[in-house]
Amino acid sequence: MHPLPKKFKHLRTDIWREGKWLDLWSVVHVLSGLLVGFFFYFLHLDAVFGMILAVVVLTAYELFEIYAEIEEAPTNRYMDIVVGIVGYVPAFFLISPILTKEDLILTFVLLLVLNSVLSVSGWRASQKALDIEKHLRTRLTADRKRLKERSKRFRSKHHF
Repeated sequence: MHPLPKKFKHLRTDIWREGKWLDLWSVVHVLSGLLVGFFFYFLHLDAVFGMILAVVVLTAYELFEIYAEIEEAPTNRYMDIVVGIVGYVPAFFLISPILTKEDLILTFVLLLVLNSVLSVSGWRASQKALDIEKHLRTRLTADRKRLKERSKRFRSKHHF
C-alpha cells in the first residue's frame, strides 16, 4: 500500500530539479567556489590572477555541462558562475588568511566531502526523477492510445 493519498501518488519530489535562477545545485556551486578559493590561496596565487582563474574554472565547468547535455536555463548557468564566485571571494580573501595551514587543509577536506556527498545525492535524485518521468510519459502515451481506441470503438458501435 502506498503511504501517500492517491492524488499525491505521482507527485514529483525531486528537490534537485533545475530552477530558472537558483536551485539546490546552487549550494554545490557555492561550495565549489569555496573549495577553489581555499585551493588557490593554498597555492599562494596572486589575488588578481586567482580571481581571473576562478572565473575561468567556474565558466569552464558550465561549458562542460553544456557539452554533457545537462539541461538548465541560461540564467541558471550564469547564476552558477556568480554563486561560485560568491563562495570563492570570502574563501580566498577573508577566511583563508586567518586559518593555519592545517586548518585550511582540514576545512578544504571537510568541504570537499560535503560537496561530494551533495553532488552524488543530487545526481542520483535527478536520475531517479528522470526515470520516473520517462515511465510516466510512456504510461501516458499508452493510456492516450487506449483511450483513442475505446473512443473509436464507441463511435463505430453507436454510429457517431
